[in-house]
Amino acid sequence: MTSRILEQRGSQSEELFKALASDTRLKIIDLLAEREMNINELRQALGIAPPSVSKHVQILEQAGLVTSEYMSGEQGTQKRCKLRYDRLIISLDSMEVPDGQIEESEMPIGMYTFAHPTSTCGIASREKMIGFYDEPQSFLLPERAQAQILWMAEGFVEYVFPNTVPSTMEIQRVDLTMEICSECPDYNNDYPSDITLWINGVEIGDWTSPGDLGGKRGRLNPAWWNDHDTQHGLLKVWSVDNQGSSVDGMAVSDKSIKELMIGLRQPVTVRIGIKPDAEHVGGFNLFGRGFGNYEQDLTLRLHYKPKEALKEKKAIKEEESPAKQSGDVK
Repeated sequence: MTSRILEQRGSQSEELFKALASDTRLKIIDLLAEREMNINELRQALGIAPPSVSKHVQILEQAGLVTSEYMSGEQGTQKRCKLRYDRLIISLDSMEVPDGQIEESEMPIGMYTFAHPTSTCGIASREKMIGFYDEPQSFLLPERAQAQILWMAEGFVEYVFPNTVPSTMEIQRVDLTMEICSECPDYNNDYPSDITLWINGVEIGDWTSPGDLGGKRGRLNPAWWNDHDTQHGLLKVWSVDNQGSSVDGMAVSDKSIKELMIGLRQPVTVRIGIKPDAEHVGGFNLFGRGFGNYEQDLTLRLHYKPKEALKEKKAIKEEESPAKQSGDVK
């Protein structure tokens, strides 16, 4: 599933809050979430006059929530309206929120394109084990599409995410969120594992999982899952931008977004695995939305903004630079 997201800090959102402070405009958003509509269709659904509908739509357009275009219809030219985003995220803390837009894709953990597991290994859905314990060929079964947890002592899994960012945009940052931990027989909370992430074949860096986490039952685990097995992971966010790569904000390498070579409308390949020469070869458990503590699949976010806006920002910096060097700027 792919979503388009608008993310802003609270201090940047005054116009957005004003646009949402209306029951009528909220109803318009609900209607447009179902399908595109013209002004007359919105009027009929809302039971208000066309000028009032147009005014509400204009406010939503100014807030960047709705986009409209004029199209020819049976009764002449009509203004058709649609939502620009599927989700809004308003950050109320002081962390910096990158300006621009976000494309988000969720990938079920069983929808890998390539897997190379080494025993101990296994894969399971909400209902049952898929195949057999410690049998790598179980990862080839078609039932893998329903997987909600998978594990291996060594090896990797690889996924291909869609990239439908418009050609007029430039990707500024990539985030990958996953629930993950080490892997050993049963569980062991003190069992470190160096887990590596690759994006488009580029090694992003390692994160050391503290253990194969258990002892307290995972919030989402089905009833048939054994209490003595792995119960949950830790939610980790891997990020790559122009400055380098990090996990939960802590730098792991200097690999930058440009090195990933994310092409126009080209898919993004993600590999999660254990290097044979890692200091801690402790495997990994990967959790889907039906296991562990966090109700989410693998989630990839592509942060992007218009190329023209980036050029303007660069030009402004270049204009300011000589002034700063000469001491003209106070």
